[in-house]
Amino acid sequence: MKVTVVGAGAVGASCAEYIAIKNFASEVVLLDIKEGYAEGKAMDLMQTASLNGFDTKITGITNDYSATAGSDVAVITSGIPRKPGMTREELIGINAGIVKTVASSLIEHSPNVILIVVSNPMDTMTYLVHKTTSIASNKIIGMGGALDSARFKYRLAEALGAPISDVDGMVIGGHSDTGMVPLTGHATRNSIKVSEFLSEERLEQVAQDTKVGGATLTKLLGTSAWYAPGAAVSSMVQAIACDQKKIFPCSTLLNGEYGLSDICIGVPVVLGKDGIEEIVNIPLSDADKAKIKESAEGVKKTNGLLEL
Repeated sequence: MKVTVVGAGAVGASCAEYIAIKNFASEVVLLDIKEGYAEGKAMDLMQTASLNGFDTKITGITNDYSATAGSDVAVITSGIPRKPGMTREELIGINAGIVKTVASSLIEHSPNVILIVVSNPMDTMTYLVHKTTSIASNKIIGMGGALDSARFKYRLAEALGAPISDVDGMVIGGHSDTGMVPLTGHATRNSIKVSEFLSEERLEQVAQDTKVGGATLTKLLGTSAWYAPGAAVSSMVQAIACDQKKIFPCSTLLNGEYGLSDICIGVPVVLGKDGIEEIVNIPLSDADKAKIKESAEGVKKTNGLLEL
């Protein structure tokens, strides 16, 4: 199993680190356009191998996509990160050109690669890859829901005063501060609905805190977060590499599912060796149906800014 991570910044390096530590890949290629940057990150990470007990080989490369040849999975984190006060949507002009070039370069050297898109605005960048490449739709996956759901579970556990291992929950919809749809009605604590423990008002606060999870961290850190995004990506890569058939909410191209078409947006999917192996339809309340429809309208508006 060979995995390429394009972009050796905080998110990309964190992703490479978690993949290596989990020890399921034979090689991780870390690629960046900045001379020597990926090589330095890879060397630093490799010097933790004996300490962290992994045998995954991490290789750093400066802008040479031939080194990515034969990749089974590739992660695209390239682009500029959000700055304080900047929305994900404002990134589109710069990041669209970067993501388009990266995707085509990866596919040129690894025609069977499964792509995981992290670059923001993520749903729109995932849609861009669908529209500008010829690979199968099940092999183009947007990472957003996995991260948003992890943040949702963190906030739920905080509100419940419970260990996070006791909590389960999912966020669907667009990967944006206004587009996320935390499914509070489906969230559970050890199989018991969280509404048995928390008031409607407290659950609404949990949902709102989840939706601004990224912006909250950007304000505190002065840049985008990296630990949780890296962990979210590594979990998705592992599900594919190890054919785990795990359900994650991911941005995928919809053709009628959830009443939506010609759009990439977060819905639950089964991830396995073929990428997205199934789109899972779950019953939604009328309120959640309205929210995902509104979210989709926002994503389509952003998609309209693409020069396809």
